[in-house]
Amino acid sequence: MNNSNTLFRFLRGSLVTQILIGLLAGILLAWASLHTTNDSSLPAVIINGLKGIADILGRLFVGALKAVAPILVFILVASSIANHKQGQKTNIKSILVLYLIGTFSAALVAVLGSFMFPSSLMLSTHDTGITPPNSVIEVLNTLLFKMVDNPIRALMDANYIGILVWSVGLGVALRHASNGTKEVVSDLSYGIAFIVRLVIRLAPLGIFGLVTTTLSDPAAGFDAFGGYIHLLAVLIGCMLVVALILNPLIVFCITKRNPYPLVFTCLRDSGIPAFFTRSSAANIPVNMALCKKLNLREETYSVAIPLGSTINMAGAAITITVLTLAAVQTLGIDVDIPTALLLSIVAAVCACGASGVAGGSLLLIPVSCSLFGIPNDIAMQVVAVGFIIGVLQDSAETALNSSTDVIFTAAVCKAEEQKPATVGTSAVRQVEES
Repeated sequence: MNNSNTLFRFLRGSLVTQILIGLLAGILLAWASLHTTNDSSLPAVIINGLKGIADILGRLFVGALKAVAPILVFILVASSIANHKQGQKTNIKSILVLYLIGTFSAALVAVLGSFMFPSSLMLSTHDTGITPPNSVIEVLNTLLFKMVDNPIRALMDANYIGILVWSVGLGVALRHASNGTKEVVSDLSYGIAFIVRLVIRLAPLGIFGLVTTTLSDPAAGFDAFGGYIHLLAVLIGCMLVVALILNPLIVFCITKRNPYPLVFTCLRDSGIPAFFTRSSAANIPVNMALCKKLNLREETYSVAIPLGSTINMAGAAITITVLTLAAVQTLGIDVDIPTALLLSIVAAVCACGASGVAGGSLLLIPVSCSLFGIPNDIAMQVVAVGFIIGVLQDSAETALNSSTDVIFTAAVCKAEEQKPATVGTSAVRQVEES
């Protein structure tokens, strides 16, 4: 009886603790798998069987998140706008400005990091079979057509730009509906949120599976990166600078308070799951739950979080900039300051067009390479290098992207909460002085 009570308390306990346990278990199983011979002995059979189960758990978890995320975004955004009361502030404009500033600033950090620690690539020649966009205009053109996509197809294909446009339109239309209709939409959003909470509770098992599958692959696990360690160090170093210095500085400027408790909470509760799912879109339900835990305004985060998963791409801007400048260094092309600034702008624009799935930013590297006259075949070799190091690069990139969504949303909400107190304090001081 005591054992069952202990298990029940563990299952109802801290989700982060359970995720860390799943992480450690996945690392141990992956290590055991790499050191087990492929024979018919009992230990090998057991380990291979557990590895197969772990692979299924990981794919099921990511599949469940990706399945629930589109309908979650559609219903929550429509419900939030439909039930929005006149005079109620959403602060979306302020959050959008932070998203753009953060993405551009991350590109600048990547430029500085690449100049301080230049990287060279051993460019391969194998054909990746990928057709990238040829210009920034093409990226913007694609985004515009995504906005007018068929709503059913947008939900099926997880086209979040189209989902946002249709959910905003439906929400605005439903603002003139009867109270009963609005309540139905609101109840539907609660139902979807309940399903999301059930999926998130499976995160420890999912991360156990994802870690095991990733690290047990000899070609992409513990010894995957060899000569690309320097390039990875520059990439991840720039992302750490943004996560631990730039983002806290932006939050401090907004809230005038110590930013690190909020930053570390978001990195732990959003960054860790995103690191292993490697998908900003799949991490939307996790971020929604974190915003609720932080007591943020639902009418704000229900729009800001899915919006951030598509345009707040600091990690993608870093990836595009660092890999492009690595190709430039390899080819011996000189880069002046105006060109570096232009590259930062292009990288930020391209990052906003990166898809919310694993590896999305790599397809946009040829766009920034075209600034320096780098032929498309060489640019595609850079993309191939990106896929080689993608296990850690894409994971760190997604963790930064996803956690920053919550950080900036929370910063604006917290700053808005402080305004009445500030006004009240000023009024008291004026009375006392008089």
